[in-house]
Amino acid sequence: MYPPIFEICSADVAVQAALGTMPCKLYLFGMAPQGVTLPYATWQTVGGSPENYINESPDVDSFGLQINCWASTATKAREVAKALANSIESDNHATIVAWYGDSRDPETKNYGYSFAVDWFVPRN
Repeated sequence: MYPPIFEICSADVAVQAALGTMPCKLYLFGMAPQGVTLPYATWQTVGGSPENYINESPDVDSFGLQINCWASTATKAREVAKALANSIESDNHATIVAWYGDSRDPETKNYGYSFAVDWFVPRN
């Protein structure tokens, strides 16, 4: 019922190289530990809906996700975003639908790169 983003991405070798393995620093929005080392990424659901049919119950839910990648340099933030995007689109897990681009957090001065994903999750 939820997109398996962590399960897919944390098993990917390029994501592991970018975000580590113990733990993989890909966090649900608001769950990154205070003072987490860079780089890391967060994700959040920004929308979604069931695939409704006239004569039967939905068998798929769609989710819109936003991914935010954070690093000490813009180049590293982009590298993290590339690893995550490649993992997400591998084997047609989901589709990148928007690149929001670069940012810089005014408080921490960390560099960010964000993008949007559409993920369809079959109901079991």
